[in-house]
Amino acid sequence: MAYDDLRSFLETLDKEGQLLHITEEVRPEPDIAAAANAAPRLGDAAPALYFDRVQGFTDARIAMNVHGSWANHALALGLPKETGTKEQVAEFTRRWARFPVAPEWRDAPPWAENTMDGEEADLFKVLPLFRLNDGDGGFYLDKAAVVSKDPDDPDHSGKQNVGIYRMEVKGRRKLALQPVPMHDIAQHLRTAEERGEDLPVALAVGNDPVISIVASTPMAYDENEYELAGALRGAPAPIARAPLTGLPVPWGAEVVIEGVIEGRKREIEGPFGEFTGHYSGGRKMTVLRIDKISYRTDPVFEHLYLGMPWTEVDYLIAANTCVPLYEQLKKDFPEVQAVNAMYTHGLVVIVSTKKRYGGFAKAVGMRVLTTPHGLGYAATVIVVDEDVDPFNLPQVMWALSTKMNPAGDLVQVPHMPILELAPQAQPAGIVDKLLIDATTPVGSDRRGTYGNQVHDLPETAAWLDKLRTLSGRHR
Repeated sequence: MAYDDLRSFLETLDKEGQLLHITEEVRPEPDIAAAANAAPRLGDAAPALYFDRVQGFTDARIAMNVHGSWANHALALGLPKETGTKEQVAEFTRRWARFPVAPEWRDAPPWAENTMDGEEADLFKVLPLFRLNDGDGGFYLDKAAVVSKDPDDPDHSGKQNVGIYRMEVKGRRKLALQPVPMHDIAQHLRTAEERGEDLPVALAVGNDPVISIVASTPMAYDENEYELAGALRGAPAPIARAPLTGLPVPWGAEVVIEGVIEGRKREIEGPFGEFTGHYSGGRKMTVLRIDKISYRTDPVFEHLYLGMPWTEVDYLIAANTCVPLYEQLKKDFPEVQAVNAMYTHGLVVIVSTKKRYGGFAKAVGMRVLTTPHGLGYAATVIVVDEDVDPFNLPQVMWALSTKMNPAGDLVQVPHMPILELAPQAQPAGIVDKLLIDATTPVGSDRRGTYGNQVHDLPETAAWLDKLRTLSGRHR
């Protein structure tokens, strides 16, 4: 089943016993975030949470943990909720083969029911904001799909971007947005700033479940997220044109926020409890000015809890990190069998592969580091044989225990890029990366003896003189 908006998916979760209505009145802090922190600990069938009685707010509607279990993730893809992890990754891979599926433009989006323009725009009047962790520097939007275009090629649909980036609320019309340098929006912003321009953006809050999945998928720069959404849904993704910026946004969003990232302007943002299980510190980040807010009547605020894994974010970015890595590696190395990048957003990547010759496994590991995901996230790559299941950690540990020889199977690659949020980076954004070859050794190529050097033939000097004379090329 393809869902066109968040509300229809919540209805399915409810029917499937995967939506828990919290009927008691709760405090915005710390109750809502604490409940979302706790929910994934109920296991792989943990429910989404729905709050509509929140102290200090009138008519607040808050959905948490929507993707926060393998059961909910399966339902988002239209699969039975009992579908296992490996089966979901395999189905994701099969549907990737349908990519691209062009989106469908629709009129009369539900988010067009109400609008606030210019100075009247006030985020606090639209969303019931609250902090997620007690050390956060403020309120955040962390599950909004942010849409932008390449300023140098705005008509190229593939070079548009739909991504999820954390944004701190700095005021009723101001957000601070973190553009990780490896992400597409950072390239768009760099281009805009080089041109001396602001970057127009549109933020969609409260989306159908597949939009959230594709917005957090590490696709190639010129690949369109809406076209992947269509492949995953089995039907074209419905989109509409944002009224102020003209950007394509999800048709079924609860709230659409439009404005610009102001060129060459930075302000302090943070700290924020991140997917790494650590707080990021305060740093200077971009400033997003809000110029228009469009929203459904009584919008549902969908929020994402991040903290010590596993939380909802780990389910949201599990399969959709494994599959593009697998597809990208498979193009260069057909021997690759499977990729597991499920843990802490793929800071560790495990690859199983066949081998053509000695050193081949290390070459596969090096390729991981140059993928869109690997550039910013993969800090450690473990390569195992084709008969080792990378999703079976006891098997992976067996391979590490019995096949990895530190004398030659640990390759340290110095001074590589990584996102600044990685706690192990020193300085921020730079880390030595590690390749671990835990495959069965393959012998070296012994086709001949290379100890004897080839020397000039005795007649070479005479021929050199003759050729110089014939060609007129004298000393």
